[in-house]
Amino acid sequence: MGKGRFFDIFMTLFVALLLISNISATKLIGGPLGLIFDGGAVMFPFTYILGDILSEVYGFRGARRAVLTGFGISILASGLFFLVAKAPPASGDFITPAFSQVFGFVPRIVAASLVGYVLGQLLNALVLVRIKGHTGERLLWVRMIASTLVGELVDTVAFCTIAFAGLISGPEFLNYVLTGYVYKCALEIVMSPISIQVIGLVKRGEKNYVPIDIETLVERPLVTNN
Repeated sequence: MGKGRFFDIFMTLFVALLLISNISATKLIGGPLGLIFDGGAVMFPFTYILGDILSEVYGFRGARRAVLTGFGISILASGLFFLVAKAPPASGDFITPAFSQVFGFVPRIVAASLVGYVLGQLLNALVLVRIKGHTGERLLWVRMIASTLVGELVDTVAFCTIAFAGLISGPEFLNYVLTGYVYKCALEIVMSPISIQVIGLVKRGEKNYVPIDIETLVERPLVTNN
């Protein structure tokens, strides 16, 4: 599988942000104008920015590797939190009720996150790579925004439904879905100029990076095997 000098760094950041977002998402936050979002919304959009970098520089296989790694680590973390929450407390322990209240909900959040995350991230990567197959190195901002709009829509609807359907009222749920989707897409669009600069730097730093040949409209391996 293609792998470059910076791939491990981006994949590590990708997985770390996913885990942080899963834990933060256990809290719903009331925003201005009555808007509702969860704590994970603060950091989770950055996983899509990293996903764009991975897809653009390392191709669909590189992005898929990061997504599946995050999937496995999230399951491991969820299982550990569940077992610790169910373990009998020691005498004098006072943190168990709070721990169970927060981390006992994490498995549902992780289940929701995994479904939305895998579907959303893979669609995000697939859309970006497919568009790149037709545009070559041009119009990076178009494929980044298009892939974000598709990936975040599937991700947000799946996550919100599995995580909080039945726990909050219908109007609050609709508020939550729309707020999350618009906020995450808007943040990624605002950050896109920085993301484009980072992608350019990474492409120049990866000595084995091979640009798309627009003449053939065939996606060649972006980073050769080490």
